[in-house]
This record gives sequence, structure tokens and C-alpha cells, in this order.
Amino acid sequence: MDSESVEDFYSVGSALSSSSRRSNFSIQSKASGRNSIREANFGGLEPKSVRYGSHGANSETNSISMSQKEIDVEDARLVHINDPFLTNERFEFSGNSIRTGKYSILTFLPRNLFEQFHRVAYIYFLVIAVLNQLPQLAVFGRGVSILPLAFVLLVTAVKDAYEDHRRHKSDRIENNRLASVLVNDQFQQKKWKNIQVGEIIKIYANETIPCDMVLLSTSDPTGVAYIQTINLDGESNLKTRYAKQETLIKIPEKDKITGLIKCEKPNRNIYGFQANMEVDGKRLSLGPSNIILRGCELKNTAWAVGVAVYAGRETKAILNSSGAPSKRSRLETHMNLEIIFLSLFLIALCTVVSVCTTVWLRRHRDELDYMPFYRRKNFSKGEEENYNYSGWGLEICFTFLMSVIVFQVMIPISLYISMELVRVGQAYFMIRDTQMYDESSNSRFQCRALNINEDLGQIKYVFSDKTGTLTENKMEFQCASIWGVDYSGGKAISLDQKDGYFVKVDGSVLRPKIKVKTVPDLLQLARNGKETEEGSHVHNFFLALAACNTIVPLIVDTPDPTVKLIDYQGESPDEQALVYAAASYGFMLIERTSGHVMIDIQGERQRFDVLGLHEFDSDRKRMSVILGFSDKSVKVFVKGADTSMFSVADRSMNKNVICTTEANLYSYSSLGLRTLVVGMRELSTSEFKEWHSAFEIASTALMGRASLLRKVASNIEKNLCILGASGIEDKLQQGVPEAIESLRTAGIKVWVLTGDKQETAISIGYSSRLLTSKMTQIIINRKSKESCRKSLEDAIIMSKKLTTISGTTNDTGGMSGAGLTPIALIIDGSSLVYILDSELEESLFQLACNCSVVLCCRVAPLQKAGIVALIKKRTSDMTLAIGDGANDVSMIQMADVGVGISGQEGRQAVMASDFAMGQFRFLVPLLLVHGHWNYQRMGYMILYNFYRNAVFVLVLFWYVLFTCFTLTTAITEWSSVLYSIIYTSLPTIVVGILDKDLSRRTLLKYPHLYSAGQRHECYNKKLFWITMIDTFWQSAVAFFIPLLSYWGSTVDASSIGDLWTLAVVILVNLHLAMDVMRWNWLTHAAIWGSIIATFICVIVIDSLPFLVGYWAIFEIAKTGLFWLCLLAIIVAALIPRFVVKFLYQLYVPSDAHIAREIEKYRTQTESGAVGREMNSFLDAPRR
Repeated sequence: MDSESVEDFYSVGSALSSSSRRSNFSIQSKASGRNSIREANFGGLEPKSVRYGSHGANSETNSISMSQKEIDVEDARLVHINDPFLTNERFEFSGNSIRTGKYSILTFLPRNLFEQFHRVAYIYFLVIAVLNQLPQLAVFGRGVSILPLAFVLLVTAVKDAYEDHRRHKSDRIENNRLASVLVNDQFQQKKWKNIQVGEIIKIYANETIPCDMVLLSTSDPTGVAYIQTINLDGESNLKTRYAKQETLIKIPEKDKITGLIKCEKPNRNIYGFQANMEVDGKRLSLGPSNIILRGCELKNTAWAVGVAVYAGRETKAILNSSGAPSKRSRLETHMNLEIIFLSLFLIALCTVVSVCTTVWLRRHRDELDYMPFYRRKNFSKGEEENYNYSGWGLEICFTFLMSVIVFQVMIPISLYISMELVRVGQAYFMIRDTQMYDESSNSRFQCRALNINEDLGQIKYVFSDKTGTLTENKMEFQCASIWGVDYSGGKAISLDQKDGYFVKVDGSVLRPKIKVKTVPDLLQLARNGKETEEGSHVHNFFLALAACNTIVPLIVDTPDPTVKLIDYQGESPDEQALVYAAASYGFMLIERTSGHVMIDIQGERQRFDVLGLHEFDSDRKRMSVILGFSDKSVKVFVKGADTSMFSVADRSMNKNVICTTEANLYSYSSLGLRTLVVGMRELSTSEFKEWHSAFEIASTALMGRASLLRKVASNIEKNLCILGASGIEDKLQQGVPEAIESLRTAGIKVWVLTGDKQETAISIGYSSRLLTSKMTQIIINRKSKESCRKSLEDAIIMSKKLTTISGTTNDTGGMSGAGLTPIALIIDGSSLVYILDSELEESLFQLACNCSVVLCCRVAPLQKAGIVALIKKRTSDMTLAIGDGANDVSMIQMADVGVGISGQEGRQAVMASDFAMGQFRFLVPLLLVHGHWNYQRMGYMILYNFYRNAVFVLVLFWYVLFTCFTLTTAITEWSSVLYSIIYTSLPTIVVGILDKDLSRRTLLKYPHLYSAGQRHECYNKKLFWITMIDTFWQSAVAFFIPLLSYWGSTVDASSIGDLWTLAVVILVNLHLAMDVMRWNWLTHAAIWGSIIATFICVIVIDSLPFLVGYWAIFEIAKTGLFWLCLLAIIVAALIPRFVVKFLYQLYVPSDAHIAREIEKYRTQTESGAVGREMNSFLDAPRR
């Protein structure tokens, strides 16, 4: 390349600010790849149906966001720099005050009640309370009838008020923070809430950004600022942002900064930003690298100055502050069906009473004038007059409505509040479980959704990401293939700290923070420099690794003042591993600015001008950097995925090298290594001129800027000379193979959905025990719809033959239909493009059902969600998705249960999840232990609540049949109200939180016990009907034994009513006690305490002379018959249940029954080895 010509372009390249070179491409591309699903409705666009089968994030039409559309005057925000009054003159932009609280003092009561009455059951009880206020229908006292609903509403309102108070308190602290704002040409302290759009703000090191700001200048001469976005997206690595050169030289206090920014309207896309800035007659393009967002922190930069463009609720952080979508428990959904049946049963009871009333009134119509309760004549005033009687027609209607009021507790209002309290208790013990505590990240288990705890016990499918979920996402450079030579084969040696590569800077020793194993032969070639052709290729290879990245080098002090460490910060763990590897081989990245990089090469510090940088995006699957060398030459270095790199390689130059490199790549992938291919070429004068001109046009485009920049990058990334490839190991997390084996033994199908290449995914599949040598692999990797159709048809035929030959015996994975010859389906994203959202979906589903394992590779984020939707739409099985990155968010939100891993890729997955934890292996205790417990407890608690209330209602119903259908009640109205609140509620909650049908040790030792939840053994229609039959028997015993015992006696209604009250309370509590598996002092206190509390309440109620039934309990309790009746009721009501349970467990035992017998006969020594129980401090000796 002619050096004079290049010098001319050097001046052009220098004038081209790095912020312009980098902006508007890399982050927008990332938005279209990593987080496209979050952009579906940005900018208030109408929602569209998502096509999972398309390339999704890789499609220009699908990924286009507000940041890529044309900005015109009508659809833009105009911000006048340093002029907030003119900025807000036309449009009143949002102030910087935020409010996360839901209520105010005035709106709390109406809004909270409105939200609570979204539950249909609450409306039902409100109607009942209103009906009871009518004189004709008044069964209970008017105040008493409102008490149960008022209690539940009050408890929920207090909880909501407390939570909202905390939000308001947090808002006040946030709004009153101080920032330096330019006022009258000097920076003054101003509260965050008073900041306006258009004002210039100065941020100092380690301060938080108060609003979304476009950078104007920084303390760095090149305009770079380092920010940490951990408060925004959870990523702790530093990011680089840049100020424009045109505003960098201006000092706000001295130079009057004026200008106009035309930017897009506020939207949620934290990875995209498009704007233009007019300053000093120039129009400059602005992109994501020129804006710093609210909530981020300024790091390693003394100060930064910017202009506010979005404030308060319009900032991207606040727009993204909404939590994960609400999900409903599958058990609660099924419960609603039973509540509907109970409602119909309630109507049936009321209809029976009304019909009986009709018959009775017709039979006794001649006696109604003088009969108590119905007399129509009033003689109290000496003359005969008609009493207020509505006629038998209206009396029937009144009877029906009064029946509804009397029998209202058939629908258990207390069940809802009990379920909420039980879920909170269950979440507490899950969070406190030390077996789900990750020491490496110092993170506990997080329960972000309290309403689906029991769903954890019914999971059938687990969809897992690979990188960062099954693996550690901590990359370690293992080997390299350079110019066709494989530098691996176990020859790497570990370097001691003294022997590692280092450089001396100002008398101090500077060495990499992380040591990397090196290959002696390769290390020697790197040290020899470019003296030989082989050495020249090695030199260019490691130069590409050191320069072609977005890594930020930071100097870290050590206890030894003469030694400093260089820490490479970056968004990609792969890039960090490659830069550390380059440093270990003598190519140490020392400094990176917006315009150049400084690299120490074998002790010689060299500066390279960065003339252009195209970051990685999911369409190109590669990144490139254009470097200017000291000899005035210009070269482009490119690295990326093998498929994308070989497609732009010049195969005529080094065909043999490419073939050898491809073979080495295959061997690396077979070892489970992550691979990248590196290439380069030298640019001629005309090529550089063409690139520069095209880049200028693309970077200032008003429409489709990302697409144009992508095209510019593709034009320069062609005819590459392939230098070689790298192999990076991403080790499996601790316990992953054992965890997958346990899950499969539990009958859970584990599917892995990854973006890695097929060979890497298969290798990880073997090492994680997802794949075994006994499995028959079906691989679908096609490029057209017809070939996919043919492959699916052949695969279905093969799978049916294998399952037919093998029979229906389950393998160790517990997959029905997989038999002795388990099948593994391996399919890539290219095939899914043609299968998903087409008629081929059904064929894929049929094939997947015959497979033990499904492994999807090279899949896009939306395709992950499409795979989950494939199962959800066609089965009723519960699904769980687990991942750690932003590309897993769509999958996590699509599944019934979403689990986020607190990993290396930030917290986007955690923020979108229902549960979060630190390691994949924690899924085993989460599902097999806590999931089993939660499902068993909640299923039993729902059935018990139905039984408990139905027993009480049926006792009232039997009494109505013997009192001429007048709907008078022997049980006092206060006992009716307290029955569900005090008498029987606490034992249910305590048992629902603390009871354990099996110990942790047993559940972990026998994973197949988990399948009870998949088969819905603890809550189903059969159990519901059996419970209702038992309820009829127990209610009849509780009513008729006292009735027959006191038949013909002079006992009054209040006295026998007290007997019925105590009998029912003792009966339901003993019924609960029969089913308790693990007793502790809290369980004893709750059950026996409730019985004692009932006696006390009945005594207190009967001691009040102004209430009906004064002194009744004292009169009837003096007789021996009273206590004999109680004993007879308990024995007669519970013996059938006891006998049936005994016979069932003896002759038809379930897996859980057998496991409990094993526990019962376990020796004391063995039982002492059981792992820590969830509430060990409460455990008493087991029964």
C-alpha cells in the first residue's frame, strides 16, 4: 500500500472519532440478538404474534426496533442542550422524580379493594354479607356476617400497605439524592427529582447516573468513560462509553455549549439508542455507546459531563423495572374446578331446602295463622291483624337466599389466605436451605414468585441452556491451531507466578491477573518473533487475539508495591480468556482508548491506531478491528464462529491450511471445547477509502442504520486469510452429571437448548451424562423444509421400531416408551427454522415424545421459547426452563416455571425468573425435596379445607331438615364465624409449612418418588370424591349421635349446638392429626391448642348474658352423656377412615408408603446421618 496515500487516510481516520466508529452498530446488533424478545412492543408498537420458527433475533424484520427506524420531527424528542426551558416549552417532558409506590393516601382504599375483589370468591362473600343485611334474610347478626370477609380484606390490605410504605420510603431516598447540575455557568448541587431534560450534569467517579444522559466530555483526553451496569442488567464488567470529539474539547463552565439533540421517544431497549446531535453547524450521529443510563455507576473515570435526554419514569431503567409476568399455580387452577362443583353442591343443598319448604308450607297452609315462626295473625294489640307474611311463593325465594347465607362456608374463604401464608413459610425454608447456597457467588436461593411453589413438585420437562447453566462460563484457553499446526495434545505446562510473562512499567512489575497454561513449542515461536514464516503467522494470530476485542485493561494493586496485576474487564468471558492467553504468550494488552491500543509484544511496547471496530453480532457471528501500523500499513483482523469465518475466507490462498484447521476444529469440538476462528487481510488504499466513505454514510443514516453498518462490516470482512483457531474450555459446573442423572431417574425429561455448534453440544452431553453410549442418536441437520420433512418421517419410523423392539420397559432415565434402547434427538437451529410454526411441528413433537433426550444446538433465543411452546401447547405436563443469560429470558418466561442462574452473564435471566439460584445442581434439592414437599402439603391442605368446611355445612344442613326448614341454627353465629378463623385455621397452616411425608435423605436417595407429583397423586378428582364421601359420613355421625342421644330430652338448641360445635372441631383436628407425618412442638401446639381454644371461646360466648345460649355449655357439660357423645362421635367417624387407610397401605401401598416403612425401620445410626432437615430445630422423635 502506498505510504503517502495511507498517510492521507490516516488523517481522515484520526478525524473519524472512535465513538463514531464504534457507535450505532455493536450494541444495536446485540439488541437484535441477545434481547430481541424484550423489544417486541417497544415504543408503544402494536404487539404482533411471535414466529418462533423464523430466525427470530437474526432477522432484520423481526429485530428492527425503535432504535433502527427513521426519526422525523413528529416522532422525535428535541432536546436543546443546556436550555431546559426551551426543551420543555413545546412538550412537557417527565421530571426526574420517580414513584414506584402503587397507592396514595386517597387512592389506597378504593384501589386496594378493587384489586382484591378480582377474586371471584370475595365477590361471593360480599354478596352473602349484603343479603344478610336485609331484614327478611337476616340469619346472623349484621356485623357478624361481615366479619370473615372484613378480616381477610384487612389482613391483605395491611400487607399491601406495608409493602407500599417501603416503596414510598425508597422513592424518597432516591429522589432526594444530589447531583451537580450546570446552573448559570457553574455546577451546583441539585436534588435528583428537580433535574430536567436538557440540563447539563457532571458525574464524578463512583457516583450513580441520575438520568439517561448523552455524554459530552470526560476526564479522559480521548473521551472514554467506564461505567458499571450492575444496577441495570446485573453485569459487573465495565463497559466503555464515548463522548464526541466535537464536544469533548468544550468546558461547560467556560464555553457556552449549545446545540440540538433529536432522539427517539422513550423506550425499554437498554441496548439501543439512536439520535443525531447538531453542534456548531455539524450534525453528528449518536448511538448506544454515547449514552449512559440511569442507575449505572461511573468507574475508573474522574468525571463525566452529559446532557439529560430522558428523566424519571421515561428513563430506560424505570421502563424496564416491571417484574416477570405473573403465573398461576396449576394446582390452584384445578382447585377452581372443585370450587365450582362445591358451588353447585351448595346450590343443590339450598334447592333441597327450598323444595322441602314448599312442600311443608303447602301441607301446613291452614296452620300458618297460629304456628310459631309462620303465624300470619297478630293478636298482640287486642284486635286481629295480618302479620308481615309475604306468601309462600316469596317465602320460598327467601328460604333459598337464607340457605345460601347459612351454608356460605361451603366455599372456604380462609383457604386463600391460608395458601398465601403457607407459601410464604415454604419460601422461607427454601431460602434458608444451606444445600442451595452457592459459596462461590455468595448467593442464596431466591423465591421471586410465591404463587407457584407447589408447581415445583409436578415438573415433567426441564429445558436448560448450556453455557453458564450446565457449565461454569469461566473460560480457559486450552489449545490453538495456527496455520494448520495443532498446538495441543497434552503438552501444556502450568507456569508459576515467577515464570509467567510480565513487563516492567515505571519500575513496577506488571503481570496478568490470571495465569494460563502455555505450550512450550508455541511459546518459543511467539518469542522468536516474525523471523520465520511460521513465527509471522503466530505473531499475527496472537496480535489478533490481543487487539480484536472490546476488553478494558485495568491495573490492580497488590500487597507488594513493586508488583501490579492487569485485570481484563469485558462483557464476554471468551474474550477475556483469549486476551489472557495472548498475554501469557507475550502479547499483553496494556492500554485501550477510543483511538488506539497499546500492546506489549515480547517486551517491546507498540501502539496501533484503531481505525475501525465492528463488534460481534448474532447475524454476522464475527467481529473485526481495523488497525493502523507504524509502517503506515492497514490491516483488518477478524474472529468469529467457524461457519461465518470460512464463508468469507479466501480459499484460493491457503486451501490446505483451511482444510487442516477445519479438521482441528472438529477434534476440539469433540472434546467439548468452544472454538473461534481468526483471520486477517491487508487493506489497499482503495479498499480503505471505500470502507471509510461507506461507514460515514451508514453511521449518519436516519433509517436502518444497524442494517447499513452490518453491510459495511460484511463488505470489509471478506477474502480473509485464515490464521488459525482457538479452543477454550468451559468446564462443567460441580455436580451437573449427578444432577442430570437424578432428574432423569425422577422421570423428568431434560432437554438442552444451546447456541453452540453440534460437536461441542454432543461432547458436553456425554460429559454431563445427558447422552450415554447406549443411546441411539437421531441427528437432524437440514437446510430445507422438504429435507426436514423427510428426516422427521424417517426418524419417527426408526424410533417406533426401536421402542417396539425394546418393549415398554423404562430405562434408568425413567422415560416411558424409551425402553432398553433409549433415543437421543439432536437437532440444529437451521432445521428448526423450517419446522417451528409449520405443519412439521406435530412431527417433531411425536418424535420428541419417543426420545429420552433432546439436544438442540445453534438455536436462537426465540427458537428456545418456541421449543418450550411446542410442549406446552400439546401436553398438560409442567415445564421448567433454566438459564443464565439474556438470551434465555424468552425461554424462562414461556415455561410454567422459570429458574435463573446467577452466573457470569449478568442478571437478566434472574430478573425474569420465578426462582433464582447459583448452580444447576441445586435443581435436585429444589425439585426432588422442596418441590415434593410443597406439592404434597398444598394438595393435602386444599382437600382438607374442602372437607373441614363441608363437614360443618352438612351438620347445619341436617339440623335444617329437623326444624321445619326454618333455617334456624343451633350453633351460635359467633361460633359459625370463628370456625374458619380461630377454631380450625392455624393447624392447617402449620402442617402446610412444616409437615414432611418423607425425609430429605429418602427423597434424594430414591428420585423416582418425585413422580408422585407428575401423576397428581396428592390432588386429583378421585381423592376429591373420596374426601366428599368421607365428609358425608363424618357429618352424619357428628349430627345424629347427639340428636339420637338427646331425643326426647329437654335439652335446648343452644346446648346441643355447643356439643355439635365442639364435636366438629375435635373431629376435624383429629382427622388432621391422623395424617401428620412429622410431629414437632409447633404441630402439637397448633392442633391441641386449637381444640383448647375452641372450648375457651365457647365458654366465653356462653358466659355473655346478652348473647343467645347464655350458660348453655355449663348446663350440658355437667352430664356424662355429653362427654360420652364426644367420644362416640370421634370413634364412629374416624374408624372407617382409619381402617381404609390401613388396608390401602397394606395391600396397595404407594411408593411413598414403602419409603416411609424403610424410614421407620432404619437404624438410629443411619437416621443420624440424614442431612439437615428443613426445620431441624423443630423436629421431635419421629413416630
